[in-house]
Amino acid sequence: MENTKVLFISQEITPYLPESKMSLIGRHLPQGIQERGKEIRTFMPKYGSINERRNQLHEVIRLSGMNLIINDTDHPLIIKVASIQAARMQVYFIDNEDYFQRKFMLKDENEKPFEDNDERTIFFARGVLETVKKLRWAPDIIHCHGWFTSLVPLYIKKAYNEDPLFANSKIVYSVYDNDFDKPLKKEFKDKLLYENITKKDVDILKDPNYINLSKLAIEMSDATIIGSEAINPEISSFIKNSKKPYLDFKNEEEYIEAYSNFYDEIL
Repeated sequence: MENTKVLFISQEITPYLPESKMSLIGRHLPQGIQERGKEIRTFMPKYGSINERRNQLHEVIRLSGMNLIINDTDHPLIIKVASIQAARMQVYFIDNEDYFQRKFMLKDENEKPFEDNDERTIFFARGVLETVKKLRWAPDIIHCHGWFTSLVPLYIKKAYNEDPLFANSKIVYSVYDNDFDKPLKKEFKDKLLYENITKKDVDILKDPNYINLSKLAIEMSDATIIGSEAINPEISSFIKNSKKPYLDFKNEEEYIEAYSNFYDEIL
């Protein structure tokens, strides 16, 4: 029997970004899952704060060079890669000059969210899936971490649903306590109309706030994991009422084993 393939799509991974609950899971979970005999691929955004020389990132020419059209504008997709030697794992980075060449992640130096975070999250989600297609690697589980990955379930279920690579993929969405206060741009839902995604599919984003974006991700996923000890109570209720499999918060001693077993149950 072939090894289970798990695709990790993370908003944050240490050592490329400062340590947080999410970045530590982004670093240690793929290693732990690989050590349990599963095959892995890991993706994150290439924020401008990541030092390319220190972290030995280099461009993967054969995967780069595609353009993604967002809001009628072409945006070149650049793929970089680096290795975490101690974990024997590679991390792929989604990069683009317009969206990611700035010294901060999601907010500027004054803690103000970037105006184009809506397009940045679209570019990231589609960039990951187009790159996985180029790799011709069919994941059994796609595990998304953090709201910046929240469009991946929508794209898999609607825009890429006829692609044989993703036909049998199960999507797991991890919710953390990383709410954003200011809603994304009103036009967000219109920019999402791509391939088979209809207005009805994204109707919940009439008000594109953190709660509605999380609900859309949960709705489009096959299962949910509560990644932080305390998450938004409205989202917590939504998960528990969704009638889909979910896993409660696990501490750092037990989560890798619990997640691995959860993947097996879903499959």
